[in-house]
Amino acid sequence: MPKTKTLVKICGITSIEQALQVAALGTNAIGIISVNESPRYIPPEKKKEIFKTLKDLYPNIERVSVVKNCPIDSMIKNFLGEPNETTIQLHGDEDIDYCKKLKQKVPNLSLWKAFRIKNKKDLDKIKIYEKYLDAILLDSWNEKTYGGSGKRIELPYLENLSFSKPWWLAGGVSKDWINEIATRIKPNGIDISSSVEISPGIKDIYKISTIIKEVKKY
Repeated sequence: MPKTKTLVKICGITSIEQALQVAALGTNAIGIISVNESPRYIPPEKKKEIFKTLKDLYPNIERVSVVKNCPIDSMIKNFLGEPNETTIQLHGDEDIDYCKKLKQKVPNLSLWKAFRIKNKKDLDKIKIYEKYLDAILLDSWNEKTYGGSGKRIELPYLENLSFSKPWWLAGGVSKDWINEIATRIKPNGIDISSSVEISPGIKDIYKISTIIKEVKKY
């Protein structure tokens, strides 16, 4: 049976122009950071404008709003109705009750959660979350930041993984790692940010194009 293709998400987009350039390359998902302390943060109105444009021109691309430890009442208020995003990605310390409640309140959106992996035991903690998530994202552990550090998870932790939901690999994903990702790690998708940047939030379109071409080889 043929292997399902590896999906590509480009995260930390900060402008309409780059969102459209990235979408035109055949990206499967585009992420916008709604975490204030992130150097890639953009305010709600600008995010809404970018996602609305993508919704109109590239409706099949997943539009992912990345949040961290946001009060659940605020989350529910912001994402009820017809939001321009298709997905909420939790990138903080949200517990199982938080995920369960949010999934019940906003069932019209996909719910992804990032888990920062420092050792093998961190992977064992994910199982109880799977019932309430639509996808799992594995990122590297870093004491200074919750994402976008460019640091990779150690390879032994990533081999032979099995989840009941699709999973994405983040943390230091670059062109030189694609062969190993595709042949040994085999995630459902890869999440790329800092390795394709000129500066935080400003993407190198050529680097993104090169990675997507490399992924398509597999």
